[in-house]
Amino acid sequence: MNPTYFWILWSFDALVAAVVLYFFFVGLGDGSITSRNLGMWLILVAVAAIAVGGGWWLYSTHRYLPAKAILWLFALPGLAYTLFILVALIARPRWN
Repeated sequence: MNPTYFWILWSFDALVAAVVLYFFFVGLGDGSITSRNLGMWLILVAVAAIAVGGGWWLYSTHRYLPAKAILWLFALPGLAYTLFILVALIARPRWN
């Protein structure tokens, strides 16, 4: 297995997890995360931690295929959102 491929995928997942954590802490600071939606946010933060940490742990124990599978499952929504933002910036659609 090419370790560069793993580290690129892991770095992207770490970046997505950092964005999730950023919005979580900003939401705690401005009060938009309340007791009503705290459970959803905790699940989202836990999934981010499990994906990044679990991918690294599986890679370090030489389980390369499950490591890539977990990282890809977490990376796909991030890639889809990144593609959406790029298309919106390039195409400059009218939103009305």
